[in-house]
Amino acid sequence: MVISHTGIKTDAADTAKVVAWYEEVLAPLGYKKSVVIMNGIVNGFSDRPDGSHPDFWVSGAQEGTPSTAHHAFAAKSRAEVEAFHKAGLEAGGKCNGPPGLREYTPGYYAAFVFDPVGNNIEAVCLESV
Repeated sequence: MVISHTGIKTDAADTAKVVAWYEEVLAPLGYKKSVVIMNGIVNGFSDRPDGSHPDFWVSGAQEGTPSTAHHAFAAKSRAEVEAFHKAGLEAGGKCNGPPGLREYTPGYYAAFVFDPVGNNIEAVCLESV
């Protein structure tokens, strides 16, 4: 499996400051902020010239939610996404979103599990069926 995308959460009040910092720091690597959703709470960065497929995200955490990491692993099929979710729950993780299509982009099929310390781990398949 490959990393599809990754990200961090920060206190919602600090999101703009943290995003601005990453805009400066990642620019020499060819990254630019390319997606802003949820009124600036979620920001995606891409190193592709057209800004497509952001693979690093900075998100503001809701009040009372710990600042944690988010890592998404690329799955080869929807069946792998489902198997990942099942294994995550059986290993003691908590569901953060069952397998299913998401509205992020067409064909985005993913499942989310919190690991034992609250990091959001995702498996995603981008194939269309």
